[in-house]
Amino acid sequence: MTRYRILSILLLTILIPITAVLFHNYSAFSPVFRARFSQMATTNKSPVIVVGAGLAGLSASYSAIQSGASVRLLERAPKPGGNSIKASSGINGAPTRFQNVKKYGVDTSFWDDTTRSAGVRLNSASVSPTVKRRREELITVLTNRSASAIDFLTDLGVNLSVVAQLGGHSLPRTHRGAGKTPPGASIVTTLLTKLKEQGPDRFQLVTDSEVTRLLTDSNAPKGTVKVTGVEYKNRQDGSTRLLHGPVVFTTGGFAGDTHGLLAKYRPDLDGLPSTNDPRPGAHTILSDVGAKLVDMDAVQIHPTGFVDPANPASPLKFLAAEMLRGEGGILLHNGKRVINELLTREKVSNALMALPAKNEDSLRQWDVQLLLDPGATEAAAGHVGFYLWKGLLQKKKIAELDETTRQTLKEYAAVVRGEKEDELGRKAFGHWRLTEEDVDEGEEEVCVGRVTPITHFTMGGAVFNTKAQILTAELGEEQEGKEIEGLWGAGEITGGLHGDNRLGGSSLLECVVFGRVAGEEAAKYRV
Repeated sequence: MTRYRILSILLLTILIPITAVLFHNYSAFSPVFRARFSQMATTNKSPVIVVGAGLAGLSASYSAIQSGASVRLLERAPKPGGNSIKASSGINGAPTRFQNVKKYGVDTSFWDDTTRSAGVRLNSASVSPTVKRRREELITVLTNRSASAIDFLTDLGVNLSVVAQLGGHSLPRTHRGAGKTPPGASIVTTLLTKLKEQGPDRFQLVTDSEVTRLLTDSNAPKGTVKVTGVEYKNRQDGSTRLLHGPVVFTTGGFAGDTHGLLAKYRPDLDGLPSTNDPRPGAHTILSDVGAKLVDMDAVQIHPTGFVDPANPASPLKFLAAEMLRGEGGILLHNGKRVINELLTREKVSNALMALPAKNEDSLRQWDVQLLLDPGATEAAAGHVGFYLWKGLLQKKKIAELDETTRQTLKEYAAVVRGEKEDELGRKAFGHWRLTEEDVDEGEEEVCVGRVTPITHFTMGGAVFNTKAQILTAELGEEQEGKEIEGLWGAGEITGGLHGDNRLGGSSLLECVVFGRVAGEEAAKYRV
């Protein structure tokens, strides 16, 4: 035996055990080394394809990368963010480090509030036990993982230290930042920054690219569906391209699809303005491969979209954030309050839509005033400043208001001070501080703007399970074996979670919770 061969054997004898020990203790390596090794290990695997760059898509992308995958994020708009970037009220979470435990105790009622808000689709005696169980399973995931969603975003650098109580909530649990940036924009921009830091080998965002169909495996066993990628059209050069890999679908709802899906499932809402851009829903892309749709007639009307005095007939409205009412704002018609402003969106919207409508061009709108006192204005300063700049809110001295409105303010101030019960049942008043004496003096300034009910959110979408898998089963059918292989969904494109009505603050939450689940599951699946 030559000495070179002897030396080789000795080296192998030494190196093999050392290598085995090192890789057995892989978790002890530095994060940088682990990331490098993970990148090398996944080079030959297909990327996770995420369709839609709203918060659900961004959350799924980040989760997939953290789970070792590379991501290709396709967005049909010129810029990422979707409707998520416009979200202004906040994101729900309970129990969290930011909630006031001394004042309210530990928040254990989020699940109860969510199931109550779901209405008859969950709580009616006619609902089958299977449907009820499936809906409750989704709600359990949403609420149980809400605190970790807040922690996840906070650890990324998002400020969520301010907590407000919105309509339908029994306690303050809707989180937003202390600065002037709305929570949706803050969360979206933070996640985008973190994703871009991953580098092009791990993350690529492709805008102006609309997915036109899902690719499927023609050799999949009979009765099953396997998604293998997407076909998409690049709007800049008109080319059609194919991309292969597991797919996470996060394209949002159809509230802005006025003459398409909205007209199909809710023709009675024709003529209402919307917070959403007018664009077609992508639900048929899922149903074309066998996905079942549920609750498609469940469309949420947000009670307060600003009517711009400069363009009152515009079909696209800025949302008057629910937190404006949560911080103490009130709704007036002809100078009088008409509803407990902290009831669910559905109940507040129904009350306002029962008032005489005011047709403006082809739109159905209502003449309702949103009024904030100095305390509510200060608490919502970041939002109010923007609305004032846009001309959607105006400042007025109390002395400039009509007599009916001034009397309403005095009565409400007495309720806030605990001198009498609110006839409309409101129990929480945010940061309202205007007193009866202030009203009499007339020198304080309030903020006033016209608002109207608008289409805002669609509860319906593709049936999915707690692992975010898109299903070929109806909500009440047995789900096992009905998962569409290689396909997940999160956010407003999915259905079955909210029932009749979504709680304010749960839109961003479902995007984070189920987006993270979908991204992780898709990363595990890669071939």
